[in-house]
Amino acid sequence: MSMLSEFKEFALKGNVMDLAVGVIIGAAFGKIVDSLVGDIIMPVVGKVSGGLDFSNYFIPLSGQTATTLVEAKKAGAVLAYGSFITVALNFVILAFIIFLMVKQMNRLKRETPAAPPAPAAPPEEVVLLREIRDSLKR
Repeated sequence: MSMLSEFKEFALKGNVMDLAVGVIIGAAFGKIVDSLVGDIIMPVVGKVSGGLDFSNYFIPLSGQTATTLVEAKKAGAVLAYGSFITVALNFVILAFIIFLMVKQMNRLKRETPAAPPAPAAPPEEVVLLREIRDSLKR
């Protein structure tokens, strides 16, 4: 089998297409969650915690005296733990939403009525005896 035909067989499998769609939807969903955390949740958390802005929490490692993270990064190395808190919260929210989606899908799968199982084929001896019976009736 040539490499081209192997690649064609691989690329046309349903699993590859499902994975590609999942990655694209996941990337778009990640942007939505980033916006949810950065634009809605973190400002509320900042307001509840006394007006704190987690995005500007950092420890200067090069002796900077900047007041914002952007200025401090321009001046040298910083330990931006506020950004880490935001990303960690983003991950927790995303993981929780995915958990809820998987839980709902599993519940829907359990509720879907299964098709009745096909009757098992009779043993070979029974089939043979039926044939003999039918031939004797004729």
